[in-house]
Amino acid sequence: MDRLRSLFLPGAAIVRTGATGVEMMTVETFIAPRDRMLADGTLTDFHEWETGASTQVLRDIACRHSTYMKSGKHHGAPYAGSGAKLIQMVRDKQGWRIAAIAWEDD
Repeated sequence: MDRLRSLFLPGAAIVRTGATGVEMMTVETFIAPRDRMLADGTLTDFHEWETGASTQVLRDIACRHSTYMKSGKHHGAPYAGSGAKLIQMVRDKQGWRIAAIAWEDD
């Protein structure tokens, strides 16, 4: 999880939207529940993969548009889904880092 945290800029915004509304998260409020689910066995065999993507780079800023699918087991039951993401990145002295992510599950 430390490696995941290092991919984000300080103060990066993470936003999920859907039928229940918009949920704003910090990097920590995004990572913490996922870390727990993976560590305690609530979520197992999880995989997520892109089904389509395009990336636009303009100097030291970039935006990736992506569709994805995901699957695994949640509380031992099969779990699957899909959705779309937008990831905004900037290049700093450490390389490309995430400034913001917005996504919506189908």
